[in-house]
Amino acid sequence: MATQKPTLLVLAAGMGSRYGGLKQIDPMGPNGETILDYSVFDALRAGFGKVVFIIRPDFADEFKQKVSPKFADKIAVDYAYQTLDKLPAGFSVPAGREKPWGTTHAILCAKDVVKEPFAVINADDFYGQHSYQVLGEYLKTVDPASSAFSMVGFTLKNTLSEHGTVARGVCQTNAEGYLTAIEEMMKIGKTATGARNTFEDGRTTDLSGSEPVSMNMWGFTPKLFDHLDRVFTEFLRAKGTEMKSECYIPLTVGQLITEQHASCKVLRTDSAWFGVTYQEDKPVVQENIRRLIADGSYPANLWA
Repeated sequence: MATQKPTLLVLAAGMGSRYGGLKQIDPMGPNGETILDYSVFDALRAGFGKVVFIIRPDFADEFKQKVSPKFADKIAVDYAYQTLDKLPAGFSVPAGREKPWGTTHAILCAKDVVKEPFAVINADDFYGQHSYQVLGEYLKTVDPASSAFSMVGFTLKNTLSEHGTVARGVCQTNAEGYLTAIEEMMKIGKTATGARNTFEDGRTTDLSGSEPVSMNMWGFTPKLFDHLDRVFTEFLRAKGTEMKSECYIPLTVGQLITEQHASCKVLRTDSAWFGVTYQEDKPVVQENIRRLIADGSYPANLWA
């Protein structure tokens, strides 16, 4: 199959004040670069041809003024908007609901602007150059009409925080490297020998730290949108009247695999993920970026 330029789809709809007032668009690099700037930079050099931001309409003006002008002359930029009332025919927003419908719904909101194989990332996660390379290479040759999906599998020990527990999707794969199951572990803490998850009932399970985990970095084809139409409609029938129910893309992918409607290749990366899970993580992220600049992985002034 001929090489095609994939699109980067950025989940930025919920960008705002988090982590004790820290904004996801806070500067992390030496010249005011955000984590998102580094993501777009890595996507560019991995051969992506377009970036689409999923944002809330009330955040659009600030986003377009502060974020996208920095690289709009280097890569095609488009937008999709996630709103509570963007629902399939026959459904409406329950009175009093304010919480978004989750990442499955967010991706579905980009259906009209994404027509080629695409990656999905979180706006506030630093995934690393190698992650974009392996995902970009996969997406450049995948059949756009297929349901051959992919996910970047990070090594658990490279995604832990020194400042508390984290939630991770711990993956199981078959001998060919395809995803068979994701177990959401909500309280994983670092230990001297690896990691340990504590379940709600107090049970614990020890982890080696070498397990592949999902950090919401996916590779899809446009065929995904057909699946999402069905899955999200089923979700709304079952849980649409609940005030805080959400439809998450890892669970949706897991459902499609169980139903044998899709496959998902786990692409292993040696990149170290980092993000701001806790307020105390911000200086750690800034120091990691300084080190990457010092070793030549990134220029000191990203968009100069």
